Amino acid sequence: MPREVVVLVGAAFLVAVGYGLIAPVLPAYASGFGVSTTAVSVIVSAFALARLLFSPFAGRLLRRLAERPLYLAGLLIVAASSVAIAYSPGYSGLLIARSAGGIGSALFTISGLALLVRVTPAALRGRASAMYATGFLLGGISGPLVGGLLATWSIRAPFLGYGALLVVAAAVVQFSLRRIPNPVRDSTVVPVDLRETLRLNAFQAVLSSNFAVGWSVFGIRMALVPLFVVQVLDAGEAMAGWALTVFAIGNAAVLTVVGRWVDRVGRRRPMIIGLVVSAASLGLLGISTQVWQLLALCLLGGLGSGLITPAQQAVVADVMGGRPGGSVLAVYQMTGDVGAVVGPIVAGLLVDANGFGVALGVGAAVVLATVPLWFRAPETLPPRPPAQPAARP
Repeated sequence: MPREVVVLVGAAFLVAVGYGLIAPVLPAYASGFGVSTTAVSVIVSAFALARLLFSPFAGRLLRRLAERPLYLAGLLIVAASSVAIAYSPGYSGLLIARSAGGIGSALFTISGLALLVRVTPAALRGRASAMYATGFLLGGISGPLVGGLLATWSIRAPFLGYGALLVVAAAVVQFSLRRIPNPVRDSTVVPVDLRETLRLNAFQAVLSSNFAVGWSVFGIRMALVPLFVVQVLDAGEAMAGWALTVFAIGNAAVLTVVGRWVDRVGRRRPMIIGLVVSAASLGLLGISTQVWQLLALCLLGGLGSGLITPAQQAVVADVMGGRPGGSVLAVYQMTGDVGAVVGPIVAGLLVDANGFGVALGVGAAVVLATVPLWFRAPETLPPRPPAQPAARP
């Protein structure tokens, strides 16, 4: 595995620890300003909305600049926004600071994925994507738990810790990847054509599932699960951190195995199984009445998400074929962000009107609706080169 992949995995781990610190406390922090569940969901969606609006610009920047400076700039912007959240004087300030973080996230997410695609050989794409996702998830295992504990000391502490960890991640990338060569701007290399890529059934399936994952995993899970734990199960913020941690444990438990599976047997099968499992866990979550049921379903949801991530990113790398494709990566990220924007807002409205069960059931239906597109999509795993016969002595 290339050294650059290992460094990116380490940086992803630090980013995820910091993100996990604020995950269980952000909804409670926002509700502390005396706003409704829908307004709390807007805070979660604001981050994804800013990423969505800024992603096309980030894709254009990637065509002109190297990945590493954009990655560093994104990390530092999110760090500054996290500190600003900790000292927000009111709901409006919180909304502005959270939106600024989405701009930074667009920069480091697109540039990080572009760098990962550039430095990873085709035969290792599934495993590299799994390692990259594992870095995020191993950080996600410890982050929510620590964030819940820090919140018992000070509600601002998780946000300040997030900012500090992002600065450390930026330092790791700065000093470990400073000698990485800039991408070669070869005029003979034709960039990936976005219009042609959008016509591919495999890429359409990726966009649909990424939208659903944004809606359910990054939207509903972050906005509603902590509130469900506190308001319905009456279990407290610390248990909300445990719920997110158990999800991350289930996710990390299968990623390495799935990465090898994706590189050997293909991308479609893990995607279909993962989507069905994720939909089932989300739908049943809304009717759980005990903490142990919630934790079991969070574990199941993590397993389903772990099946999805490596396969989905490998398909994106397959359709790019090693060519420059900032616009393709931007569209891929934007579909997830659309889901992460719309999902929490719709779910918040449904909770206010009909309760958590309906909101989580609708989220499960959105995930399940993408499965037929994957049955239609072709397998994109590149064929293995034929084995060379051994030379005779």
